[in-house]
Amino acid sequence: MTMKIHAITYSMWAALLLLLVCCGGMGSRSAAKAEPEVARVVDVPEFNADSAYAYVARQVAFGPRVPNSEAHRACGDYLVQQLKDFGALVDEQCDVVDAFDGTPLQMRNIIGSYQPENRKRLLLCAHWDCRPWADNDPDEKNYHTPVDGANDGASGVGVLLEVARQIQQQQPELGVDIIFFDVEDYGVPQFMDDVYDGNSWCLGSQYWARTPHVSDYNARFGILLDMVGGRDATFYKEGFSEEYAPAVLDKVWNKAHAAGYGKYFPKRSGDYVTDDHLPVNRIARIPCIDIIPMMRDSERSSFGDTWHTVNDNMEHIDRNTLKAVGQTVLEVIYNEE
Repeated sequence: MTMKIHAITYSMWAALLLLLVCCGGMGSRSAAKAEPEVARVVDVPEFNADSAYAYVARQVAFGPRVPNSEAHRACGDYLVQQLKDFGALVDEQCDVVDAFDGTPLQMRNIIGSYQPENRKRLLLCAHWDCRPWADNDPDEKNYHTPVDGANDGASGVGVLLEVARQIQQQQPELGVDIIFFDVEDYGVPQFMDDVYDGNSWCLGSQYWARTPHVSDYNARFGILLDMVGGRDATFYKEGFSEEYAPAVLDKVWNKAHAAGYGKYFPKRSGDYVTDDHLPVNRIARIPCIDIIPMMRDSERSSFGDTWHTVNDNMEHIDRNTLKAVGQTVLEVIYNEE
């Protein structure tokens, strides 16, 4: 009996001593449990500019992708198949929309979705149609000539096809929807006397914003790519993007600088541009920015000398610009949680 009592007493003192040593006194419990924060390590894929360049060239090879044309139909089929080959769930919105002059246009919005069950989503978009008229060409004889649209249309799509290829190989944390908007570039031509009508542009994105491919669709934010393949491109912070989605602009521009592409993305305000991000912001109520060039030293246009001219061809597409934009987009989407 005595030995048992002694053993219990000894155990109690030992336990008390252990408690005091481990806790360091009554006021140190939280300090003992504190652990240093571990930074999240993100494996961001490497954007392949050669691959994106090939996707741009493949689109241009169809010819001008003007709505109602055979080139438009064939290229649309190609884009659908590419997204399917890259593992996306593909939806299409096919309908007839009326141009500013009443011309009925066969519209085809093409949507590729990854992780459609994931409620946390990002939206990436570009337009895939071509301008029916080279109405900013220095030669008036070319005004009624459709443009190849290598930069104005095909470059953004080419970048997003490479992004889709990377997503198939490595899924980001969030679901991603890639939308190729149609009938963006059928707005009132410069050679007409009509008063400028902003609603004559971006018919495909207006349609989608009113009737999205998924009921009650929502995304954390959107990124629009337009003319992202030109040489020496400079992407200032577009005006409507600053108005509707300033936090998204800061996020994207900071990632560009961190990745070493600051010369392409100066942290300065640019012009206001009517583009596909406007319906996304105003109608769909999704904060969306526009990555679009603003060339202050261009003689023909702030969008560059090839904009809406017959010179918007593969000769003026630069892999370095495709890389800067594509890698920036990957840095953004793979760092979202």
